[in-house]
Amino acid sequence: MEYIIDTMNMADWDQVRSIYIEGIRTGQATFETEAPDWERWDASHLPECRLVARACETIAGWVALSPISTRSVYRGVVEVSVYVAESFRGLGAGHALLESLIACSERHGIWTLQAGILAENVSSLALHRKCGFREVGRRERIGMLKEEWRDVILLERRSKVVGAE
Repeated sequence: MEYIIDTMNMADWDQVRSIYIEGIRTGQATFETEAPDWERWDASHLPECRLVARACETIAGWVALSPISTRSVYRGVVEVSVYVAESFRGLGAGHALLESLIACSERHGIWTLQAGILAENVSSLALHRKCGFREVGRRERIGMLKEEWRDVILLERRSKVVGAE
């Protein structure tokens, strides 16, 4: 399927939030149990590299970056969020978004992308590995979701462009 990768804007929020809610409902995408409002989401994500995959008028998925620290030494290290609408899973939207996010992040001086993925989310783990992420660790019983302890797999992708000099 063909997607147009585009900059996310505030007008996309209803569809973006709906996709986030679908991810929450899987019990495999996040420890969050409810989607935030626009203001809270906007404040917690970098303004750069907020992307959506458009299939006609429908948003198939979205990606965004969050800072991992306010310390200047970590200015080029961010956490990745990738969410794909249920009806578009397995159709290439996640791959198109993540590859576009990698390119965008490098244009903005990001040298490390990191992801914390619930161990049961095998499709997200496979997607990240396909896009050059490597596993760097496992945080056992790091958080509880629906009264069950869950492990998180830590992955990272180091830029071959930014910081390679």
